[in-house]
Amino acid sequence: MKSYFDCWAEVAGALFSQALAGEPELSESLPKPLGAGAFGWAATLKGDVEGRFSVLLDGSILETPLVGEGVDQKTGWKELMRETFDAAAGELLARTGKKCQVTDAEEIAAESQVSHAFQLRSADRAWTVLVRDQMRTIEAEAVASARPQPAAQTGDRDARAPSQPSAAALTPGLELLLDVELEASLRFGAREMPLGEILELGPGDVVELDRHVVDPVDLIVGDKIVARGEVVLVNGNFGLRVTEVAAPKRRLESVRCLF
Repeated sequence: MKSYFDCWAEVAGALFSQALAGEPELSESLPKPLGAGAFGWAATLKGDVEGRFSVLLDGSILETPLVGEGVDQKTGWKELMRETFDAAAGELLARTGKKCQVTDAEEIAAESQVSHAFQLRSADRAWTVLVRDQMRTIEAEAVASARPQPAAQTGDRDARAPSQPSAAALTPGLELLLDVELEASLRFGAREMPLGEILELGPGDVVELDRHVVDPVDLIVGDKIVARGEVVLVNGNFGLRVTEVAAPKRRLESVRCLF
């Protein structure tokens, strides 16, 4: 089912190409830190789907009169961004029947973390657009909270135990290794190349990887994949929001391969 973010991405892509000079194209990309002068707006929405939805723009975008010659660029972007927020709410209603409306939109200059990144590209320029999606479906939360919970019974310790054993229970004496520091790295993808192509690489060349931009990235420890997730920005640094993890036994294999 379409989410508010899905609707916003579709609406923003259409509106930006129609309303901005040069008909720039909006497409998802890997997140990049924004420099000084970044600006944007955070919308507060109420209804069947509610929460906070914020969009940050690269400050250098104000140097190009995308919203029209002789127009205050930031004011023009404010009006266009509010239009995308409202249009996404209307699109969500049409697609899913869920109602929501923008109750407030405040100007912001930064976000502690982001959930999605885009690139707005014209014929000769490109700008980064970052999105933080904090929307939630109220109906689903209400149903989950109203669902009766199984009553705890004394003596039923096995039933209440975690479905996966703790890492300390997998190997005797494992607690001795818990303070060992391991090097972790992110893998966005891979590609095999002939040595001749590698020697011909130069500044500005692009190496295409075997992974789509929306696919999760791998968290590698040793030579093992221990988790997957999506790249986010945290206080100006890259981070990984984990969406899936390997079983504890698989994660321990990454430790063993280092000793």
